[in-house]
Amino acid sequence: MNRRVPDERGDVPGWVLITLMTAGLVVLMWSVAAPALRGVFEQALAKVASF
Repeated sequence: MNRRVPDERGDVPGWVLITLMTAGLVVLMWSVAAPALRGVFEQALAKVASF
């Protein structure tokens, strides 16, 4: 029996699109959350420094 294995490469353009969209969402969320995270971090450092 000589069976051919189906092409297993998958949908490469689809995965590239998903990866780029995920990276874009991460950048967008980071740009929105960065000021709040910076404030929380600075408050935590100030409390530790005054302790």
